[in-house]
Amino acid sequence: MVHILLFEPEKPANTGNIIRSCQSFNATLSIIGKPSFDMSEEGFKRAKLDYGINQTINRYSTIDEFLSSHDINSIYFVTRYGNNIYSSQDYSSIKSDIYFLFGKESSGLPHNILNKYQDRCIRIPIDFASRSLNLSNCVAIILSEVARQQNFFSLSIKEEIKTPDYIKKKDR
Repeated sequence: MVHILLFEPEKPANTGNIIRSCQSFNATLSIIGKPSFDMSEEGFKRAKLDYGINQTINRYSTIDEFLSSHDINSIYFVTRYGNNIYSSQDYSSIKSDIYFLFGKESSGLPHNILNKYQDRCIRIPIDFASRSLNLSNCVAIILSEVARQQNFFSLSIKEEIKTPDYIKKKDR
């Protein structure tokens, strides 16, 4: 299973969007530390829409609490400082748990964590002049790559809600 972890998220809209992405890609979501917003805020509720209904959000008090209870070889630290390109990693096993840890929007993951686990740090290539991508976009990029490598296991590859023939219908 794929697990998304957010370290001290700061933007309710990003977290709401990430809930939607996790729900859509059958991934779990965990929050490490204290978010800088109240999870009952209107912006957060609006961003997650109804996708949060079935999405349980796991909680860890600290990064150390999470790391001490998980195999480091199943964890990827997503950071602009990583030397490994996210798409060059092998996420193809549908039987393994894979964890992707994302830092807070303003400052990323703590330096001591990145330094200790440099070989587990991955990056999304972007233009050299850009500082960063939006956090929820980064999560979606990673989830999409995992889904592709797992041959879209358990995901719908055809339209299920409006029927497969929806685009053939004439506008009314």
